[in-house]
Amino acid sequence: MSIDFDYELSPDQWDTLKALRGPTSRDRHVKNYLVEGLVRLGLVSLPDGMPVITPTGRRVLVRGSCRLLDLAS
Repeated sequence: MSIDFDYELSPDQWDTLKALRGPTSRDRHVKNYLVEGLVRLGLVSLPDGMPVITPTGRRVLVRGSCRLLDLAS
């Protein structure tokens, strides 16, 4: 079963999602309101109070990468 989600994220939300894709770091500086919005969308979770990208968030980030490249050109 393949489910394709199309998320219309703001550039700040994309940047936050990209910042969360790497290894967990205690010094991540992300804006709380952006993380809260991504949590509501199910793209980020907050185990132990630290934002972590979810598997859905990773899929959205990978699928959205082509669109982000189009916007940059």
